[in-house]
Amino acid sequence: MRAIIPVAGFGRRLRPHTYTTPKVLLNVAGKPIIGHIMDKIIADGFTSATIIVGHLGDKVREYIHSEYKIQVDFVEQLEPKGLAHAIYLARDTFTDAPILIILGDTIFDVDLKPVLSEPTSSIGVKVVDDPRRFGVVERRDGYVAKLVEKPEQPTSNHAIVGLCWIQKPKLLEQCIAELFQKDTRTKGEFQLTDALQLMITKGEKIKTFDVEGWYDCGKPETLLSTNKHLLEKTHTDIHLESVVIVPPVFISKSAKISHSVIGPYATIAEGAVVADSIIRNSIVSSEAQVSRVLLENSIIGNNGIVEGGFKRINIGDSSEIEFH
Repeated sequence: MRAIIPVAGFGRRLRPHTYTTPKVLLNVAGKPIIGHIMDKIIADGFTSATIIVGHLGDKVREYIHSEYKIQVDFVEQLEPKGLAHAIYLARDTFTDAPILIILGDTIFDVDLKPVLSEPTSSIGVKVVDDPRRFGVVERRDGYVAKLVEKPEQPTSNHAIVGLCWIQKPKLLEQCIAELFQKDTRTKGEFQLTDALQLMITKGEKIKTFDVEGWYDCGKPETLLSTNKHLLEKTHTDIHLESVVIVPPVFISKSAKISHSVIGPYATIAEGAVVADSIIRNSIVSSEAQVSRVLLENSIIGNNGIVEGGFKRINIGDSSEIEFH
């Protein structure tokens, strides 16, 4: 089985971090977002993947090649023309065997085995409070009747959450090509939602499956929320001299921490140095240095330096802030 993972977005809502780090390489609960996705698909039996890269794609390639041994093909999306365009660019990497499409800024916790055993295409959905940010699904007689991308006046609160099990990828490819021919765009882009709707119009039966464990990583607040949810599923058994640990936390074995209180819901990545600080509900990324501060609801990028005062901050990679 093959997974298709589009990760070519710029991650504008996560700036300044994504100026220098691809969104999917941001650390959450101890590993990059893409690492959580890869671990999940491998555990579910996938033996190959296509990753569609764009902004800072070389860093994604480097991480995948260093951490994973399964077959991975990389495709470049040089222009941001939408998710359907990204999938179309990957068409040479898949046949007409079923594929799983996974959005690269989504971490999910769902048993895919019943879905993968179904002979019918299926879309993951979740009930949300404000479906205007998502593609939404209208259902009839157990099947998808209509899909609408980011409607101003939603008729359903079942949002598409970034998991699509496609039984006929070549039909999807044909439908995307038809979008190109007719220049059918929604909000200026070629949307996967519109291509799936065209498949339904042509007679394809598509079901839905519920995804309760769906964690968005697209904004600072949702990245921290996802960090919290994932840490709640882990067991903390860490003891460090002169350090009070309030579970759940993730602390890399290569991090150096002294005279501090860590947690709850703190991630301290590899090579980070923390001294004389209190850190809770925050992410301290690789090689960052934090001393004499109280951090809450904060994200410190790779190689960031924070010293002095008790503040709430959100700085990007290689930034440096000093309080007096």
